[in-house]
Amino acid sequence: MQTWDVRSLDVEPHSPKVLHSNDEGRTIVINLPGGEELGEHEVHERSWVVVVDGEIEIEGAGETVKGGPGFLAHIDPKELNEIRAVSDARLIMVLAPWPGEGHPSQKSPA
Repeated sequence: MQTWDVRSLDVEPHSPKVLHSNDEGRTIVINLPGGEELGEHEVHERSWVVVVDGEIEIEGAGETVKGGPGFLAHIDPKELNEIRAVSDARLIMVLAPWPGEGHPSQKSPA
């Protein structure tokens, strides 16, 4: 078993911290200052975003939703989304499986 207190981890803005990573999934903590965003993007994996502190907006699938501590969002693989920090936010992101089908690390050498 591994455990973390994600509220007390030293996570610099713009420097996500990988807590755990194997073939089953990857868990990351992100410190996103208020007013900043993870611009429109998509990942090859299923992703779950949990707000630990602060408030965010997630835009995707034609809708925008806001959430604070305890908010959980599930995003399908390759679904375009954008995450904005309404206030300083600390997020947990889980990507599974890791890496997902089509991820650049999955390309075979030429």
